[in-house]
Formats: sequence, structure tokens, C-alpha cells
Amino acid sequence: MTTSVQVKTHLNYINGEWVSSLRNKVGAAINPANKNEIVGYVQCSTREDVDRAVDAAKRAQKEWRRLSGAERGDYLYKIANSLERRLEEVAETMTREMGKTFPEAKGETIRGIAILRYYAGEGMRKAGDVIPSTDSKALMFTTRVPLGVIGVISPWNFPVAIPIWKMAPALIYGNTIVFKPAQEAAVTAAKIMECMHEAGIPAGVVNMVTGAGSEVGTAIVNHSDVNGITFTGSNATGKQIGQAALARGAKYQLEMGGKNPVIITADADLDLAVEGTINGGLRSTGQKCTATSRVFVHAEVYDAFKEKLLEQVKEITIGNGMEGNSWMGPCASENQMKTVLSYIEKGKAEGARLIYGGERYTENGGENGFFIQPAIFDEVTNGMVIAQEEIFGPVLALIKVESIEEALTQANDVEYGLSASIYTKDIGTMMSFINDIEAGLVRINAETAGVELQAPFGGMKQSSSHSREQGQAAVEFFTAIKTVFVKA
Repeated sequence: MTTSVQVKTHLNYINGEWVSSLRNKVGAAINPANKNEIVGYVQCSTREDVDRAVDAAKRAQKEWRRLSGAERGDYLYKIANSLERRLEEVAETMTREMGKTFPEAKGETIRGIAILRYYAGEGMRKAGDVIPSTDSKALMFTTRVPLGVIGVISPWNFPVAIPIWKMAPALIYGNTIVFKPAQEAAVTAAKIMECMHEAGIPAGVVNMVTGAGSEVGTAIVNHSDVNGITFTGSNATGKQIGQAALARGAKYQLEMGGKNPVIITADADLDLAVEGTINGGLRSTGQKCTATSRVFVHAEVYDAFKEKLLEQVKEITIGNGMEGNSWMGPCASENQMKTVLSYIEKGKAEGARLIYGGERYTENGGENGFFIQPAIFDEVTNGMVIAQEEIFGPVLALIKVESIEEALTQANDVEYGLSASIYTKDIGTMMSFINDIEAGLVRINAETAGVELQAPFGGMKQSSSHSREQGQAAVEFFTAIKTVFVKA
């Protein structure tokens, strides 16, 4: 399925209007499957554009917070309905802009619709508790109040789901938003904003400013009227945001990198484990913060697992995500492709043995895109760079272990702690893994990637700022508790 899409210049969305940046400069969004195709043009904005957006959000917040939760929820339902009507258009835009296959893009958009409807219902939940007072003539209770203006800074790898799982709870709890999408996914972000505009969201409640993170992102983070920042992206940028927000007393939420392990025990269902390892590590071209990266395999089943893994990886079809037979699309950009290739070279230089792939894919028109063959490394030790640093590409490092204790020790021996999984039939091994693994998302007999929208999501160690996104846990970041004492 392919539709004809006209190349369009997409504008910022500020105070309910589509406006050019004050710089009046645009950048081209390139299809990573075909670098000769321009998907659209997006604004290269300035600090002054951010000032306009924050001012609009601040002015709109007073009236927005006065609406009931049910009234705010009605807007989220309308946005969800608009996104549902435009499902295929948005999914195709995502595939053409950042490369993931059309079925994956469609599934992500459907998830965005579900998130909007989930949080629309949150508007009817309780906002506090009654607390007994020592004064018999007094009433004491708590309520939750919005932070104010929220800066939403999102990545390119999930250009619909991640912005929505940040914006939907921010809105339902009474906040207004200034949204800066990754420049590599700004056309898709504009589609989300079109759905919000179509749903009649009041002017200023949601604003979008596109541009470089060094300029637009920095301006949002440092703006005195932005009360909270929610960010998903790299550790280096996340730490800078956290330091800047802390310096001026703003609340911040950071979801960053992962180096996610899967453990394959001697009693594992190897067919299931191979399927989960491939899906977890290579779907979306490995461009997930929860993607499987390190594969710890018990020595008893190491060779059998490796043989099954290689057999199935060789069947992976690489190509344009809009082509129905493509299982894996390109890296999202030329820079990302070069980064992945550089890590593959580091792995070889350190002595790891590349047993499959790891080269640029140029067949069937692939020379015009940013395609890489999946890379499988053998004879990896946990101290190697490819076993310690986040690669964000289709690279799997196989590490042989003699026991579950050795696997757990090495799995925890990284600075990250986002997600982890294990394949085993033994309940005792499952419980040891659940208790001892240092990760915020723990999955048993399932791939490392993926979390349900109603469940809290976030990492440990350097993977996050230790708050949680999604589900009812989102209320903790986007609101503050107010304690009320009423004397009769």
C-alpha cells in the first residue's frame, strides 16, 4: 500500500496557529530507505520561537486546568478518533521518514490511539485522599495539581508512541505543553499536531516547535516559565538536561539508554528464545532503547542456540519499510548508520568474532539507503565496548556462561538498567532473576523490548532519572500534591 504524498513544508504550531519560524529557514526530511526522496520540509526554529510557544502555553494553562478531568478527557478522545481516521497516512509518513516497516509503524500508531483513550479515562479517577486529622472539627485531604507548562522533548525512534505517552498524561492532569520532536521525525510529529488541531484543542494548550536540540531543546530546558521537562534520548543529552533543570528548580524526567541482556538457560525453549532474541534485538533495526544487545547463553546449549539463531537471522529480508516483504528497514539516518558500522569495527578490533553480517546492505536498491545487515558477534567478553556501550543498531553480542549466577553478575555489570529478559522453565531460576537483575523492566520467556501502556515504564542506574512513565504512575511526575486543612 502506497499513496501519493506531496512534498510539503510543515510549520510550527503555536497558540493554535501554523506559523513559520522567525528565522524563516527549513530543513529537509530525507527518506532513509532512499536518500534521494524528500519526505517534507520542517522549520529550523530559534529561541525566540520557543519564547512565543512558552508564552502561549503559560497563558492557556489557567483556563485548561479549570476544566474538569472529564472535559479534558473528551479532547483526548477526539484526538484519538482523528488519529484513528488518519492511521494509514500517519503510519506511512513514519515509515518514509525514519524507516521502520509499515506494519511496525501502523502498530505504533494504533498504540498511540490506545494511549490517548487510556488517559482520557484517567480524567475520571480520584485526585487525592481524605486523611484523618487530630482535630475532630477539621477536614484534611490531599489533591493533585498540575505543574504548569511542560517541555516535551522526544526521540525519533518512536515518533508517535513516545510523544503521545508524554503529552496525554500531561494534558489530562491539567498541564499545557511545548513539544520539540526530534528533527528526524518532525514530519510525523506535525501529523500528530494536525490531529490535535482537528480535535479542537484550545489555542496554546499544545504547541510544537521544531529545530535543533542544541537551540530549541536548550531554550525549552532553560526557560524560566517551563515548570517540568520530560525527555527521552541519549544519556549525554539527558544529563545536560537534568543539570540545567536542577539548577533552576524545574522538575525533570529522563528516560535514556539501555544495554539490555537476555539470558538463555540450559533448560530454555531454544526456539522461543531464538525468536525472542531476534525480535527483541533486530526489530526496528535495533533502534529501541529496550532492544536486546547482549545474549548470555549457558555453555550446555550455546552451540545449539547459535546455530538456530544464525539459521533464522539469514532469513531476514532487508529493504524499504513500505515493501510488504521487508522485515527490517534502514537505520534512521546516515549518521546513525555510520555509528553502528563504527561499533562493528570496534568489536572486530577488540577480538570479538563477527560470524554473520555487519556490512552495509546495497542489494535491491539498498545503495541509496542507510541499510545494514544484522551483525552477530561470537566470542564476546563482557568488558568489550560492544558489550558495554549502547549501539542502537542491529548488533547482537553472544556471551557464553557456565551458570545463572555468572550470567546475572555479567548482565548487571554495565552502567544501564532499563530492561532484561530470561528464558527458562525453572521457577527458582525465574525468581532469582526477578530478584537480582538490575533493570526496571523484567520479562520472563519474552523479549526485552515492549511494555504495555497501562504499566509503569522506566529504568534503573544510568537508564533514567528514576521516575516512571505510562500507566497511573505518570501522575507522579505531571502533578504535585497539595495538602488541604479545613477548620470548621
